[in-house]
Amino acid sequence: MAVVSDILRSGRCAVQKLLAPREAANILGISYPTLKQWIYRGKLKTAKTPGGHHRVPESEIDRLIPAKLRRGDVETRRGNFRKISGRNQLMGRVMDVKYSGLLAQITLKIGEQHITAIITADAAKEMRLKTGERAAALIKSTEVMILRV
Repeated sequence: MAVVSDILRSGRCAVQKLLAPREAANILGISYPTLKQWIYRGKLKTAKTPGGHHRVPESEIDRLIPAKLRRGDVETRRGNFRKISGRNQLMGRVMDVKYSGLLAQITLKIGEQHITAIITADAAKEMRLKTGERAAALIKSTEVMILRV
């Protein structure tokens, strides 16, 4: 996985991971040919390697995850979430998974924000949570739950 440095509007320097197009397509839940068309049409900005291959910055994936969920009618959009009463579901990507005994610490990146939840290690292993995958944080009162999407 490559890394690129971007200058932000604030003048600070941010380091981003660059993903191969197939990896990016898997995270976004789209086909590889669709992702390539998005690149060619300018819907998805990429960096090119010295060999001329496209690499997708994480920021582009983060920008497109919410857009994927806005498409379609209400029933289609709701089909992307588990059928559950909690309405505060925030889509993002898994940034980190740390196991410690019976517990797991899951950190999601939602836009430019990070949210962390402590769940049982069994639950994290059952969901097979891995860095870079899509997931949602379900916020209910003072508790945050993680679900794999």
